[in-house]
Amino acid sequence: MKNGVIKFVLVAIIVTGSLQLYSQRTEISGQFRPRYEYRHGYKTLAPDDASAANFISQRTRLNLKYADDWFKIGLSLQNVGVWGETGTLSSSDVNGIALHEAWGEILFSKKFSLKAGRQEIIYDDHRIFGSVDWAQQGRSHDAAIVTFKPKDDCRFDLGFAYNSNMESNFKEYYFTSEYKTFQYIHWHRGFGDFGISVLILNNGLPWINFSDTTGAKKPPEKIAYSQTLGTRLTYKKNKISANGAFYLQTGKISADTTKDGKMESTRDLSGLYFSANFTYQVCTKFSAGAGFEYLSGNSMKDPSKTDEAFKPLYGTNHKFNGWMDYFYVGSHMQSVGLLDFYVPLTFKADKFTATITPHFFQSAGELVGKDENGALVGYDKNLGTEVDLSLGYAISPSATIKAGYSQMFATSSMELLKGGNSENTNNWAWVMIDLTPTFFKSEK
Repeated sequence: MKNGVIKFVLVAIIVTGSLQLYSQRTEISGQFRPRYEYRHGYKTLAPDDASAANFISQRTRLNLKYADDWFKIGLSLQNVGVWGETGTLSSSDVNGIALHEAWGEILFSKKFSLKAGRQEIIYDDHRIFGSVDWAQQGRSHDAAIVTFKPKDDCRFDLGFAYNSNMESNFKEYYFTSEYKTFQYIHWHRGFGDFGISVLILNNGLPWINFSDTTGAKKPPEKIAYSQTLGTRLTYKKNKISANGAFYLQTGKISADTTKDGKMESTRDLSGLYFSANFTYQVCTKFSAGAGFEYLSGNSMKDPSKTDEAFKPLYGTNHKFNGWMDYFYVGSHMQSVGLLDFYVPLTFKADKFTATITPHFFQSAGELVGKDENGALVGYDKNLGTEVDLSLGYAISPSATIKAGYSQMFATSSMELLKGGNSENTNNWAWVMIDLTPTFFKSEK
């Protein structure tokens, strides 16, 4: 990783030297974030013969922002890797440098703009669109967003994306588990202590119609469109804050199922999501809350031809449903859904922060498995309890040290979904240093 860091420093020096003379509003910043992790039951229950994993990953970023009265530009270069994967005498880095963000925004007026390029898309609480900042690589999209702000507390966003593998002279398949295209409208409006957001997302996933054998043509690539529609409400006044959200999913989703010996590549989608959260500031240093999330799922007892599992799509899923990432972080999208009750408790004193959050998990859909005799039986919907603890100390506004510990107390029903052994000690611990220096800042 050292080669990537050296390149970042050289680029920073060159760009800083050139922009001091010409820029109007310029900022060059960085991030250095190494993180040690101990994993024994992270994302899935540990089997009996598995030893714990120990490793250190690191994110290194260089960020450039420039703005004047007519346009803005954002550039974020990053190197992500694990300590040791690049040898001490290696002439090149395993992962090299990648573009996390590279966008330009045209400011037609104070109320109307167009932003296009590689960019993070974040709305509301990150549930449907989020930056996934916990992952060292983060998430960003190649997209265009038209923004209209008639008032300071009112904003409309219209977003568009259309993806391809490469430049080509003829149509090529787009092999991916993510979207081929999407279009969305997001509206947010503040009313004093209240806030409301509305999202309408048309999400297109590619699929190959292998059952179409007309002539000698290749099977055609098609797009399955699903729609996510919903709203989120917020309230904050004095010591009380609360929010709630409701989303529906409908349309089609790409999938591989067999029917009459032919490959079917789409299913109808019918998903449901709702949540509610309440927090009370007990005193200056301590707050307590309670909340729940419901994400509909498929039944193992009586499977439907319709996919009834709600999918949070491009959200920061690590933020939700426990930090051990058993649900919706690379898995569980097509599964039995989830009902999550949680009670976050937070203590803040000067530069120190501590949070403990127990989660109580249940499946939304029916669970069915085999007993000792091989007969199918129903399983309890209770999946178990996870307890998450995090500690943080801010050395300065741009330097923090954080640590965390999580433990999963799973049931046999979790074994049905994840495998492994629920009686093993399934835990996860981490320590992270986060440095976010500002190398240069100028306003002219």
